[in-house]
Amino acid sequence: MLLLNIRGASGPLYRRVYHALKSVIRSGRLGPTARLPSTRELAADLGVSRNTVMLAYEQLAAEGYVVSRARSTTSVAGAVPPPMPPASDGPKAERVPRISSYARRLTRNPAVPSGSPAARPGPRYDFRYGRPAVDEFPREIWRRLLAARARRTSRDAVGYAAPSGYGPLREALAEYLRRARGVSCDAGQVLIVNGSQQAFDLAARVLLDPGDGAVVEEPYYPGATAPFEAVGARLIRIPVDAAGLDTARLPSPGARARLAYVTPCHQFPTGVIMPLERRLALLDWASRVGAWVVEDDYISEFRYEGRPLEALQPLDRGGRVIYVGTFSKTLFPALRLAYLVLPRPLVRPFTAAKWVTDRFSATLAQEALTDFITSGQFERYLRRAGGRNASRRRTLIAALRQHFGDRVEIAGENTGVHLLVWLNDIRPRDLDAIIARAARVGVGVYSIGPYYARPPRRAGLLFGYASLTEGEIRTGIRLLADVMR
Repeated sequence: MLLLNIRGASGPLYRRVYHALKSVIRSGRLGPTARLPSTRELAADLGVSRNTVMLAYEQLAAEGYVVSRARSTTSVAGAVPPPMPPASDGPKAERVPRISSYARRLTRNPAVPSGSPAARPGPRYDFRYGRPAVDEFPREIWRRLLAARARRTSRDAVGYAAPSGYGPLREALAEYLRRARGVSCDAGQVLIVNGSQQAFDLAARVLLDPGDGAVVEEPYYPGATAPFEAVGARLIRIPVDAAGLDTARLPSPGARARLAYVTPCHQFPTGVIMPLERRLALLDWASRVGAWVVEDDYISEFRYEGRPLEALQPLDRGGRVIYVGTFSKTLFPALRLAYLVLPRPLVRPFTAAKWVTDRFSATLAQEALTDFITSGQFERYLRRAGGRNASRRRTLIAALRQHFGDRVEIAGENTGVHLLVWLNDIRPRDLDAIIARAARVGVGVYSIGPYYARPPRRAGLLFGYASLTEGEIRTGIRLLADVMR
C-alpha cells in the first residue's frame, strides 16, 4: 500500500495527488521501474475518484516520471532526477558559480543593488534626490491617451516593433529637441531606450573594450560609471570645480580614452554648469584623441532664471557627441522611456546593440507619449512643474538660511531639482549619525559621500525637493535643524 499525504495541500485534488506522487518519486521512496498501484486501487486507498488519480498519472507520464504499459501497468520511469537531499537546519555552503568577468565586475560594484529592496514606507519628509512630483502629474490626461491608443490598436501594433523606437515619437522628439534644446538632429538619429540606464549600458557595450579609458566626472553619477566598469573600462576621474569638469586635466592620446561622460548643464551631484570655454575645450579634446562624448542632459528643462541653457551637442562640429535625455525626472520613473541622439556613424551599431538587448521598447507607452508631446501637454506640464520647482527651491533655500545661517554653504546653480549643501560645522565622520537621528524623526537626508571615489573632506547633503510641498520642506528643515542642534 502506497501512503500519500494529500490533506494539507491546496489546489485541485488531482494536483495534490500528482504532487504527492512526484514527491515520493523524487525522494527515492519509489525507485526507477517500481510499479505504481492501479488507478482503481489508489483511488480506493485515498478516497477519491478514479478520474482524479488518472489525471495525476497522465500529468506524471507527460513529464516523464512514469510510463504506462499494456494500458494497465504504470511504473516509475527508468531515469528520474536523483533523490532530493535532506533539508538542513543550518546554513548551507554554496558553491561559487563560474560567471563571466563582466558579471564579476558587476557583483563587486557597490553601486549595483544586490537584490530587491524591501518595500517599506519612506520618511515623512524625504529629501531623496531624483523623485519628481508624481502626485501632480496629469494622470487623467495620461490615462485617456493610453486608453485611446489601446482602443484603436491595430493587429500590427501589437506585434514586434523596430528596435529604434516608434517612428512618430522619434519625429516628435527630434522636433522638440531642435526647438527647445537647440539639438541638431533628425528622427533617424533618435533611438528610444528603456530609461537612461540602458542608454549608458549601450554606450559602454558599443564604444568600450576591456582596458579602454572612460573619462568621468569626480564627483560622479554611479548609474553611468557602473556600466563602464562592467565592460572592463578604466575610469579616468577628472575633478569638477566651480566651472564643471576641469578640461585642463583631460588625458593625453596615450591614455586610450575612448569616451567621456559629462553632465554639462547641471553637473551631478554638485549642480555647477560648464561654461562655453570648457565646452569647446572638451569637444576639441574629443576630436583630437578620437573619443566620444556622452552628454547626459538629465534635467536641463528646469532652469529658474532665464531660458534653459543650450545643450553641448549643438556646438559639436566633429560629430563626437552622444546626447542622452530621459522622462524619468520630468514625468515619472515608471514610464521607463529615454532616448539617445546619435552621430550618424553610430546609429547602426547602437540600434543593433539595442536589438540584442531587448529587441524593442514597449510600444503603447511610446504611442501615448507621442500624443502627449504633439498635443502640447508635455511642454505645458514642464512649464507648470518648472514654476512649482522654482518656488520649492526658493522655500528650501530660505528654510536653510533661516535655521542654519552661515553654518551651511549652498552649492550649484539655479537649475535642476536638487541642491548640494555643505555643512560647515560638521565633520564627515559625524554625518552618518546625524542622518540616522534625522530618520528617527521622519526626515530623510542623504550624504554626498557615495558620489565621490575618495571621501570628500567636507560633510555634505543632497536635498531633492521636487516631490515635497513647500510646507513639507519647511517642516523637514526645521526638524533637521532640531536634530543637529
